Amino acid sequence: MKNILLISLALTFSIQLFSQKIVKCNIKTSEGEIILDLYPEKAPNTVANFLKYIDADLYSNSSFFRVCTSQNEAERNIRIEVIQGGNVADEKCFDPIEIENTEKTGLLHKNGTISMARDTPNSATCSFFICIGNQPELDFKGKRNPDGQGFAAFGQVTKGMDVVLKIQNKENKKQSLVKSISIISITRIN
Repeated sequence: MKNILLISLALTFSIQLFSQKIVKCNIKTSEGEIILDLYPEKAPNTVANFLKYIDADLYSNSSFFRVCTSQNEAERNIRIEVIQGGNVADEKCFDPIEIENTEKTGLLHKNGTISMARDTPNSATCSFFICIGNQPELDFKGKRNPDGQGFAAFGQVTKGMDVVLKIQNKENKKQSLVKSISIISITRIN
């Protein structure tokens, strides 16, 4: 009986998620709010993963902790500009997800794109980043990651890029923010 209930809840969640063309979310930070549109029809697994962290309230009291700027990327061959956040304690992280790269989704790393951070393919868990300016080297066949798989873009900032830029301009040492920026909460709007 318990298994039937769990399956029923999972199916209800999936139907609700995929019946929406866009899921809106609010990232409330100590620097202001960032409003996102997520695209479950284009990146279903990645959006579902992000929402799983939101629904479990695991992003509350996390932070933006890393920034890539033209200055701190100057020594790299392939430079990017992003802010990275969503650090969750390892023991609370869900299993890594399969990468839905830009070749599969058609979602490119443009100004304001939100995407999952990762090391190797299929290793993304909770950490995400927001692009500042167009970042084609993060797309499939891009050269930022040597495996050429790129990263899994899954949404877009619709309001609050001024907050993203404010975070990017905070003091950092070797890309780590000297004082991380609190993520008070990430919630669904719709």
